[in-house]
Amino acid sequence: MNKTSHRAGYIALVGRPNVGKSSLMNALLGQQVAPVTSRPQTTRRNQLGILTRQAGQLVFLDTPGIHKAVNKLGTFMNEAAETAIRDADVIAVIADISQGLRSEDEIAADRLNALGRKKPRLLIGNKSDLIPVEQQEKMLVHFKELYGCSSVIAVSAMTGWQLDQLVDILINLLPESEPYFETDQLTDMYERDIAGELIRAACLRQLREEVPYSIAVRMENFKERDNGIVYIEATVFVEKESQKGIVIGAGGKMLKAIGTDARRSIEEMLGMKVFLELRVKVEKNWRNDPNALKRFGYIMD
Repeated sequence: MNKTSHRAGYIALVGRPNVGKSSLMNALLGQQVAPVTSRPQTTRRNQLGILTRQAGQLVFLDTPGIHKAVNKLGTFMNEAAETAIRDADVIAVIADISQGLRSEDEIAADRLNALGRKKPRLLIGNKSDLIPVEQQEKMLVHFKELYGCSSVIAVSAMTGWQLDQLVDILINLLPESEPYFETDQLTDMYERDIAGELIRAACLRQLREEVPYSIAVRMENFKERDNGIVYIEATVFVEKESQKGIVIGAGGKMLKAIGTDARRSIEEMLGMKVFLELRVKVEKNWRNDPNALKRFGYIMD
């Protein structure tokens, strides 16, 4: 290949929870592919996002936030992030420069650095719109040193600031290669699976305290009817009987709010009208049950 050859490769988006990895990928793709909430650990598994430009194809691996695991689900999430790091051509470390260094950053950096530093590593300082310009450089230096990155860029997934420059930098870090996916493909996930993640994200937005982290969603039915409406049935699982009552709410009010929130997100994703039916069941201590984790798709055989 000559110097003007096409580039393509995998880019792992890594960091501690709640730094905006999914928001950044969605902003780069121009469409919501990954669920987004203000709560940490919204992302539980690696999710692919594909951005194709004339000069190259960037295959993003949006990963769960690296954290101190307290159950088997948390262990799976950390292992998923580490798998993406091993498989990727480029490591893009996302940091929230509006908040500064946290103990969670040190946990993420330790696990990342333990995997070696042979691959290009770029620090992306996100949420730059929330911090004065004169403070950005200082924050970037701190994060760059902690994560052992060779270069840095400040961006804002919210406003789109410097996202085009970020894409150019990432393309230049990728190896020369033909595209891995069709040029119009945005993800490898089925719409059914994305809808399930959007329902869980709605639970995270609507519920309080620890209840949202105990939730799993299983899609039961996803079908487009002749009338142009997509009919979806899904089950929301919780770990305790008391949590079931909270999710349903008085007179079913909370479950209705979750359904309305999720339906809007799914309709935006599909560009179609959606009829959504939700039910709630208890699966005791599922986050520490390997069999339940397999049934919900977090652990593969």
